[in-house]
Amino acid sequence: QVQLVESGGGLVQAGGSLRLSCTASGVIFSIGGVNWYRQTPGKQRELVGSISSVGTTNYVDSVKGRFTVSRDGGKNTWFLQMTRLTPSDTGVYYCNTWRAGSAYWGQGTQVTVSS
Repeated sequence: QVQLVESGGGLVQAGGSLRLSCTASGVIFSIGGVNWYRQTPGKQRELVGSISSVGTTNYVDSVKGRFTVSRDGGKNTWFLQMTRLTPSDTGVYYCNTWRAGSAYWGQGTQVTVSS
């Protein structure tokens, strides 16, 4: 079993920044990459960024140049640095990983961007 815990969400004004954290515990041997998803009411959960086990990152077009995914390998923690936030970035952010064919999700952290 893998447990993921997100933190760092909150309320921020448009143009501001937040850094979300995702800490893994449990059986974390051979965890691959980590994905960050965002969910807003009435919409499907959207993949916004990811980092592979070798550090390759990918982003959805709407966040390119503003969001950065990184990892602190020594602490089994992954980050989503979000800058120049807009109200459209509002949502619940989840981190996700896979191990041995099973998907694991954190509980989510709310990000609200006010205009």
